Amino acid sequence: MNTKRIIFWLCFVVVVGLIIWGMIAAGKKSADINASLPLPDQITSSDWIRGSASSTVTLVEYSDFQCPACGAYFPLVERLVKENATTTRLVYRHFPLPQHANAIPASLASEAAGKQGKFWEMYDMIFSTQKDWEASTDSAKIFSGYAQKLGLDMTKYAADVASKEIKDKITASVAAGQKAGINSTPTFYVNGKKIQNPNSYEEFNKIIDDAAATKN
Repeated sequence: MNTKRIIFWLCFVVVVGLIIWGMIAAGKKSADINASLPLPDQITSSDWIRGSASSTVTLVEYSDFQCPACGAYFPLVERLVKENATTTRLVYRHFPLPQHANAIPASLASEAAGKQGKFWEMYDMIFSTQKDWEASTDSAKIFSGYAQKLGLDMTKYAADVASKEIKDKITASVAAGQKAGINSTPTFYVNGKKIQNPNSYEEFNKIIDDAAATKN
C-alpha cells in the first residue's frame, strides 16, 4: 500500500512539474514572439511593399480585404502611390476583423498568390471585386478562380492557401497590429506615425506631401 502511494505521489509531482514547465515555456515563447513583432515604423523582409526602398515616405496600411472602408480607400491609396511614385512606398499588412467571415480567406489567397510573385495582382483583383464576394458563402472558390485568371500553378496555390506558414503570417500580422493598439481598419501610418483617416484624396495627398517635405 505504501509503495503504491509513493508511486502515485511521485507520478503526481512529475505531472505537475511538467505542467509548470510547459506553462513557463509557453509564456517565454509568447514573450519572445511578442518582442519580435514589428511596429508600424519597422519594415521587415516579410512585408509586401509597393515602391522603392529609397522612398522618403513609407505608408503602412493595416487592412481587411472585406472591410467596406478599406474598399473605399483602395482607389485613393492606389492613386496616391502611383502619383507619388518617386517619393512614396506602400506597405500592406493584414488585419482581418473577426466580424468579416471572408477576410481571412482573402488574406490567404493574396499570400498564396504572393508565393508565386503575384501578391499585388491578387490584392488588386480582390479589392476591385469586393462587392462580388463579400457576402459569398464560398469565397475560397471565387479566389481560386482569381488565381486561375492570374495564371498561377493551382496545385501550389491550393497547398499554400492551406499551409500553416501562411496562416501563421496572418496571425502574426494581426498580433503586431494589436501590439500597436490597432482595433479598426483601415489604419494608416506615415513614416511610423499614425494618422487620422483623411476625408478626401486631396487631404491624403497633403499628408504625403508634408511628410516628404519634412524628410528633405
